[in-house]
Amino acid sequence: MSKTTSIFARVEPEIKEQAEMVLNKLGIPMSNAINIFLRQVILQNGLPFEVKIMPGKPLAFGDLTTAEFNSEIEKGLSDLKAGRVVSADKVAGSINREYGRDL
Repeated sequence: MSKTTSIFARVEPEIKEQAEMVLNKLGIPMSNAINIFLRQVILQNGLPFEVKIMPGKPLAFGDLTTAEFNSEIEKGLSDLKAGRVVSADKVAGSINREYGRDL
């Protein structure tokens, strides 16, 4: 067996727990997943996924002025009137398929 070294990283407990749940479903130990990630960093000569700053932050009700809130409601009503909608059942089904959770 080849030599190994240890890596110690601080992560939020919830992130670690959620990652472990996914990896357990895949049958991959955390150490193997980290090894896969590091090998991909080497192969890609960088991160193996795109890293970018989102153009804007998600909206939170408490952060909006009354005018901003009304504007967002108007956008939603405009989408509704134009038929740019997705049913709640379709959204729930998509979440269930992607994350394995029933809503």
